[in-house]
Amino acid sequence: MYKAGFVGFGEVNTPRDAIEKKSREAKQLLAENGFELVTAGTVTDDAKGVEAQRAITELKKDGFDLLIVCITGWIPSHTVIRVISEFKEKPMVLWGLAGDSKGGRLATTAGQAGTTALRKPMEDMGYHFKYVYDFPDSEPKIDEVITFAKAAVAVAKLRNSKVGMMGCRDMKLYGTMFDLISLKLKTGIEIEFFEMLEIVQKMTNIPEDEVAGFVKKVRKEWEFLKEPGLDSLMLGVRAYLALKWKIEESSYDAISLIDVDGMKKLLNLPPSIVFMLIANEMKKYTIPENDALGAVTQLISGYATGQISAYMEFYEFMRDRVLIGVPDYVPGEVVDGLFKVLPTSFGKLGEGIVNVSKVKTGKVTLARLGYSGNDYTMHMVTGTAVEPGSWNEVGWEPPAPQLPGLEVILDIPVDDFAQKVMSQHYIVTYGDNTGVLREICKLMKIEVI
Repeated sequence: MYKAGFVGFGEVNTPRDAIEKKSREAKQLLAENGFELVTAGTVTDDAKGVEAQRAITELKKDGFDLLIVCITGWIPSHTVIRVISEFKEKPMVLWGLAGDSKGGRLATTAGQAGTTALRKPMEDMGYHFKYVYDFPDSEPKIDEVITFAKAAVAVAKLRNSKVGMMGCRDMKLYGTMFDLISLKLKTGIEIEFFEMLEIVQKMTNIPEDEVAGFVKKVRKEWEFLKEPGLDSLMLGVRAYLALKWKIEESSYDAISLIDVDGMKKLLNLPPSIVFMLIANEMKKYTIPENDALGAVTQLISGYATGQISAYMEFYEFMRDRVLIGVPDYVPGEVVDGLFKVLPTSFGKLGEGIVNVSKVKTGKVTLARLGYSGNDYTMHMVTGTAVEPGSWNEVGWEPPAPQLPGLEVILDIPVDDFAQKVMSQHYIVTYGDNTGVLREICKLMKIEVI
């Protein structure tokens, strides 16, 4: 559902019924495509500006995420600017409707005279808008309006989002770091730190029957390829329940944990089971290793698509594709078939519950947010994800498991992608989502590369 303000504009000398008819048809089309509209009556350039003022009053009666500026025909620009200037902080669609042929003759109200008189002034005045123009005798470009609406709603949602970050700079990595002030200014997202000690203390207060109940649920719903140790299973569930409390108390939309230098080193608990439970039970975005910009990319991609936006990392670059996978978990939403897990260990670490499920294939978009100083960039690429060949990561307890992964046949040369790569972690969504991601980046003034 997209909540949008809507106002139709037409010139005072154009027949009123023609203007009203075009506005009604546009509003009906929007409603049929999931828009909830805050509407104002049709506005013309009446001499005293009464209709413009009425529209402002009507639009201010309720909130909305974007404003649809529907140009039904020629309209002097000052009337439009008078109305929309009251909502300058809102993303807008400048939508020019088209004429139609009757008896072989095109009847036009000159909608694109109105839009072309507005486009450059709106740009120069700093409005954030998408310019959409229909063709005569053709279907309206509703898909362009929808794509922009998705972006506008996502940006509005981002402004009130929070990432919970337990610990800081796992493994002393550089690429997972961020600048809080510039990130807040650019995206509106808040990164909130909390200590692992708080979670450890909370773990001691989780009732035993609650832990036992969740262990039973996990044993029933997941396919274990080997019998897990009860102690490690209970420890993972206990940590999840403590983090669940923290996530709910603090209203986190995404979360990242100190993994290798924290939960594995200090608690002897590989947190894969914790991430799986947070993703599957709470439907929250999750990424390991204190990857702040990875979590922000998840929020952007997730809000844009409605998907869980799973993280994966690179294992190999090949001639026409990349091998991506995870050494720990994937959320259930991206699993193809049964949700399979394996109790095993890596190197000197204790036993963890590792996901070994197959991952869904198909068209995918890989994306990653990066920054340099106050300048932010979004790197994105599309490709076709196929089931990978037989592979394993060296270091796992024999027999080494085949981890969740995909071979992604990129739509551009591998080297073109590799020379711009931002991090070992990229965010995966299904489908070609570059259109809506580009609109989001444009609204937030993030360069796309």
